Amino acid sequence: MSDIAPYEPLTEDWQRALAVVAHPDDLEFGAAGAVARWTAQGKEIVYCLVTSGEAGIDGLAPDETKVVREAEQRASAGVVGVSEVEFLGLPDGILEYGVALRREITAVVRRHRPDIVITNNFRDTWDGAEALNQADHIATGRATLDAVRDAGNRWIFPEQGLEPWNKVRQVWAAGSPDGRHAVDITGTFDRGIESLQAHEAYLRGLGEGVFDPEEFLEGIGRAAGTRLGTRYAAPFEVFTINLF
Repeated sequence: MSDIAPYEPLTEDWQRALAVVAHPDDLEFGAAGAVARWTAQGKEIVYCLVTSGEAGIDGLAPDETKVVREAEQRASAGVVGVSEVEFLGLPDGILEYGVALRREITAVVRRHRPDIVITNNFRDTWDGAEALNQADHIATGRATLDAVRDAGNRWIFPEQGLEPWNKVRQVWAAGSPDGRHAVDITGTFDRGIESLQAHEAYLRGLGEGVFDPEEFLEGIGRAAGTRLGTRYAAPFEVFTINLF
């Protein structure tokens, strides 16, 4: 008998979510199928990309890469029903966790006023063991978690001139090795694949034959689905917000 605990289903009694990740393509490596499910339910989801991924294609200069990757992210978001995509324009590859990053993300939370905030795995690894996470993911996820609390305190970053927002119920980190929740994406799995495939230039930059989007997402989706009791699922680590 397996000693791996089954996943608990994520709550879906919410209307508006904000997704904050470091790079174009971060959401597509597992979470986009869930986004497609939620937009099909009539929920509103906004994407915020902290960088434009300009350091992500070795064979293309950053100025050119920025334009390409922003366009690919907008197209990718459209596949899963997201029309509002925001880029903060911070430097790709050298993000630092700290007050400056918290300030930027706090402003986004206050402007969009979500019920749920989605980010990426910000643990040290992807597998809880050896597969190291990337520094920008770690910085962005940690800063997002703190910025959600900052957004609810009117005395933190008051110079923004934005009303505080303390109604975020939870932060969900996609793909975390410490996740205990998931959502069934069986019905939207194909749209998740299409959303990742929209990052054509980035995937091409990885090298011919190096990466198969469908094979990658199927491996993650099936493993999570087994633990949720569905064909495919997207896993998340859930953090319930306490402002104090």
